[in-house]
Amino acid sequence: MNNQQAPENFYLYPNKLVETIFHSTTEGIMITDAEMRISLVNSAFESLTGYKMEEVRGKTPKLLQSGKQDASYYKKMWEDLKNKGVWRGEIWNRRKNGDIYPEILTITSMVDTEGKLTNYFGIFSDISNKKVIEKELEELTLTDHLTSISNRSSFNELLFNLITDSKNSPSKHAILFIDLDRFKQINETLGNEVGDLLLIEVANRINTVVRDSDIFARYGGDEFLLAINSMEHQKEAVHFAKDIIKKLNKPFYINEDEIYITSSIGISIYPQDGVEVEELIHKADKAMYFAKQNGRNQYAFYFEELKRDSKRLLLLEAELRKAIQAKKITIAYQPKVSVDKQDIIGVEALVRWTSDKLGFVSPGEFIPLAEDTGLIIPLSELIIEKVCLDILDWRKEGINKLPVSINIAALHFQQDDFIERINEIVMQYNCSPQQLELELTERTVMHDSEGIVSKLIKLKNMGFKISIDDFGTGYSSLSYLNRFPLNYLKIDSSFIQRITSLKDKQAIVDSIILMAHRLHLKVVAEGVETKDQVKLLKEMDCDIIQGYYYSKPIPSTELLDFLELWDIHKQEGNI
Repeated sequence: MNNQQAPENFYLYPNKLVETIFHSTTEGIMITDAEMRISLVNSAFESLTGYKMEEVRGKTPKLLQSGKQDASYYKKMWEDLKNKGVWRGEIWNRRKNGDIYPEILTITSMVDTEGKLTNYFGIFSDISNKKVIEKELEELTLTDHLTSISNRSSFNELLFNLITDSKNSPSKHAILFIDLDRFKQINETLGNEVGDLLLIEVANRINTVVRDSDIFARYGGDEFLLAINSMEHQKEAVHFAKDIIKKLNKPFYINEDEIYITSSIGISIYPQDGVEVEELIHKADKAMYFAKQNGRNQYAFYFEELKRDSKRLLLLEAELRKAIQAKKITIAYQPKVSVDKQDIIGVEALVRWTSDKLGFVSPGEFIPLAEDTGLIIPLSELIIEKVCLDILDWRKEGINKLPVSINIAALHFQQDDFIERINEIVMQYNCSPQQLELELTERTVMHDSEGIVSKLIKLKNMGFKISIDDFGTGYSSLSYLNRFPLNYLKIDSSFIQRITSLKDKQAIVDSIILMAHRLHLKVVAEGVETKDQVKLLKEMDCDIIQGYYYSKPIPSTELLDFLELWDIHKQEGNI
């Protein structure tokens, strides 16, 4: 039992100090007698509820009830008070002016020296702002920040629900995987800003053919997904595909540029091509590549002969396996700069691979392949080994404490011997865990299992720093993250790119930084490319900046020169 003994003459202030504290606290306080008649409230109570002391004295807290909680809610509350002597939870109450607001409330029962109930003591805080931010962050995880349509996560969830509802019916659905042809060329020629505006216009045009019952989302980059609900015949999917291709063939006018773009569309059909979300998207994706390889600006249905580009993938896997065995991968490092002192406070390690047979292979191609084949585990361990070797080289040049962050794949982290394996590598090369930061994505830790929390705590105790990478692209909320022993939070670059042009994106980034600081996390903004972005992030009190504005990822040897030049320029006042 947590019942507290009420002091004698409880309602009399023993001195002016207690009275000052009672009325100075920002939390509302209410004291009742054993029959729940209000005896005393503080100034914060009056401010938060709108009721003055004389208006509530002798009344019960029922005058604050909003009606949003049912009888069972209050029954559980009274059971806890009776059995435990205390109750804590979120509750909706009503102000004097009729406004309903959420609060976090703690009620404690108090007893006298004989154990007889004398009073109840309630303390509460208005959490309206917290709820607003949580709602914004929840919407952030479901909506694509650029086009304001659904994002990949939201699409997957909605399609899963649609399929689940269709399992006992003859319904047919089509999944259209829409990819813009040569979009990269437009980005490189006209710039990312024009590319972003083009994506917005593309989404708007496709949206004109989308029905209320359909699901439309940006899958990522220049890729879009459309799920057509309840078709009578797959000819309807053809109609949608042709309509989209026709609309996107018309010129786009962005700023002063007249832009022409085409699209390739792949189509899979539920249930004939699959009954799982990932399978249907995967097959639509393969059909899209078939359309692209056969001339672009057209659509194609998935068919069984449409397997992966087996020659390319088999060669890629074989060469990657050889490269890992021969340790023929390299590491590039991108500096991280502290906003307040303009010091380079660390670097991020990024893997690079140039194959003897395939030439330079993009990480965007070989890392997903490594994840699919399980090669991500030996690849990740090789990355850690290469980083340790570079750290040893830096020591010879007098650079002893430069922190390095390393991306950790979900599959690698989930291995039972993950901690033992990375500790073995670090110890082998006499590197300190305190110099290494492990970057994990939201999705890796989102399940909040005891095993994940335990593993993170062990890593933290060993000296590793822990950060959450690409924040905002998964399911987490900042209040959720306080369960983990984290050091850093990295805001995904997709949010940073728009903060200087869209006020709502500024507000979201500002809110993330504010709440992260309340959780005692330092915030890293990645993908920073412009002076205006740097200025705005500084105004938002961001801690660390990483991006092309300061440096592209560079090899270890170039990094040493970069660090030396940075120090010289800083001493001369040029930074």
